[in-house]
Amino acid sequence: MNLLFNRLKQFLVLIVISFLCISCSNVPSITQNPWQAITLNTDATFADLAFTSNSNHGWLVGTKASLFETQDGGETWQPKIIELGEEKINFTGISFNGDEGWITGEPSILLHTSNAGNTWERIPLSDKLPGLPYDIVALAPNTAEMVTNLGAIYQTTDGGKNWKALVEGSVGVARNISRSEDGKYVAVSARGNFYSTWQPGDTEWTPHNRTSSRRLQNMGFLGNDRLWLIARGGQIQLSKVDNFEEWEEPISPEYSTSWGFLDLATRQENEIWLAGGSANLLVSSDGGVKWEKDRQVESVPSNFYKIVFVNPDQGFVLGQRGVLLKYNTQSAA
Repeated sequence: MNLLFNRLKQFLVLIVISFLCISCSNVPSITQNPWQAITLNTDATFADLAFTSNSNHGWLVGTKASLFETQDGGETWQPKIIELGEEKINFTGISFNGDEGWITGEPSILLHTSNAGNTWERIPLSDKLPGLPYDIVALAPNTAEMVTNLGAIYQTTDGGKNWKALVEGSVGVARNISRSEDGKYVAVSARGNFYSTWQPGDTEWTPHNRTSSRRLQNMGFLGNDRLWLIARGGQIQLSKVDNFEEWEEPISPEYSTSWGFLDLATRQENEIWLAGGSANLLVSSDGGVKWEKDRQVESVPSNFYKIVFVNPDQGFVLGQRGVLLKYNTQSAA
């Protein structure tokens, strides 16, 4: 009797596994891989990149104070070292406006350059700063907007000598924070229980309940008037236009996967790229209705944490252990 039961149990397990495998293979493959894999000599996880006024000259930052420079549009990268003493530094964000650039980092790092990165100077930050520098956006000459991991937003108009608080209350420890081009922010709570939004003129963040029982993984903006979210379990959702509390139906680009999605970005109108763990990379050309999977990058030994499109012809996927994907326009065509 026990032998029959065990065999029946094994048979049911095989059926379940087969069903899951079939579900995983339902996403069609893209016809041509537009991404070139690049591996740099570092074990760091990359956090952000930005380019100067010269579209071939860019900078890449990440954990362990990793800093790389490219002079050929991202084909090759050279490591750079900034002396910051004995602190254990993780760079978190970088932004350029022309040849003026800024880098944020933890535990409390803010760097500034006015000559495209030929030299960097450290900007002192107050010990009373609420939270740690999370990201920064270069807006104009001597003007930048910095956000901390607690949601404190500050702006400088004199190259970092003085800072003005734009929001008085913090949002609490955030998992991630994103900014739209017109200055709106969305922040996901550390545990993914809720999200908060802020727009210029508000004195406080506005909290919002999550859209389902699934915890939130990441959120960002589609243009300036819509939000996107990634929930645990590989589910995404898009908000209604100009309404950050009403959402369209959930989308599951790939059913029954064991990995989660980590970031989403649009290359151009209606073309959405979705990245995640285990070198998972998908694309939709119709605004999220149908999806295709880039199976030619599945062998890359990395999780894909962030997608950055500098412009429709220049894009990158940031990974771990020195892994970087570069969008190749010719391959895409």
